[in-house]
Amino acid sequence: MQAFSKPAEPSPSLTLAQTHYENFPVASLLLPAHLRHAVTVIYQFAREADDIADEGDATEASRLQALQAYEDELLLIQAYIKPAKPLFIALQQVVNTHKLDVQCLLDLIDAFKQDVVKTRYANVDEVLDYCRRSANPVGRLMLQLYGSDTPQHRLWSDQICSALQLINFYQDIAPDLQKHGAVGRIYLSLDEMQAAGISEQDLRQQRVDAPWQAFFMHNVMRAETMLLAGKSLGRALPGRIGFELRMMIAGGERILHKLKSCRGDIYHHRPTLKAYDWPLILLKALFKQ
Repeated sequence: MQAFSKPAEPSPSLTLAQTHYENFPVASLLLPAHLRHAVTVIYQFAREADDIADEGDATEASRLQALQAYEDELLLIQAYIKPAKPLFIALQQVVNTHKLDVQCLLDLIDAFKQDVVKTRYANVDEVLDYCRRSANPVGRLMLQLYGSDTPQHRLWSDQICSALQLINFYQDIAPDLQKHGAVGRIYLSLDEMQAAGISEQDLRQQRVDAPWQAFFMHNVMRAETMLLAGKSLGRALPGRIGFELRMMIAGGERILHKLKSCRGDIYHHRPTLKAYDWPLILLKALFKQ
C-alpha cells in the first residue's frame, strides 16, 4: 500500500466539469462549500468516462480499452493503492475523506462499457438495469457525501435517479439514433415498441401519429411515476442539500411537462430548460412542492 501525506493538485481537466449541457445543477453554489470539490471531482470522472463511451470517432476496441484503464485506476483506489493519474489521485482523496463506496464508481464504468457494445434493450427490465448502473450510483454517492445514506433514502434516491435517466432518454431519442455509427442507440423497450406497432424505421422517419403518441406518453408517465415515488427525499434531507435536490426534482418535473406538451414530437421540439423555467423551479423547491 502506498501512502500519501499531502493533498494532490487537482487535475487541470477538472475545469471542464461545467462545459457540457446538463438539465440539472451540478456542484452548484447551493451545495455546502465543503462538498463542492468532492461533487466536482465525481462529476468530472463521470463526464470524462461518458465522453470516452460517446464522443469522437474512436473504435469500439479503443473505447473499451480506455474505459478499462479508468476501471483499473478505480481498483487501485479500492485496494488503497495510490493511482497514477491526477484525476484519480483527487478522486482517491475524495473517496477516503468521505468514506465513499468505490463500487458505485465501478458501476458507472460498467454502464459506460455497456454503452459501447449494447445499442438495443429487449424489455424495460434491461433499461432499468442500465439505469441502476448509469444513474443510481451518483445519487447513492451524494447520499454518502451528505451523511444521509439510509435504506429508505437509497430507495428514494434510486427512484429519482432512474426517473431522471429515463427523462433524458426521452429527450434524446433523435440524437441517440445518430450515436454508435449508422446503428444508433435506442433506449426504449423493444418488446413494448413491437406491441405498440412501432418499428425502428418509424423512429428514423420521425413518425408522430396516434400510436406513437400513446406509446411515448406511456413511457413519460412511467418516468413521472418513478420521480414522484422518490420525491419525499427532497423533503427528508435538511437545509441546502434538500433544497438542491428539490431543485433537481423540480427540473425533472418541468422537463416532464414539456415532454407531455410536445405530444411525442421530440424530433422538432426537444424539451430543455430555458431561463424562464428557473423561477418556477426555484419556487417549487422553496415551497417543497
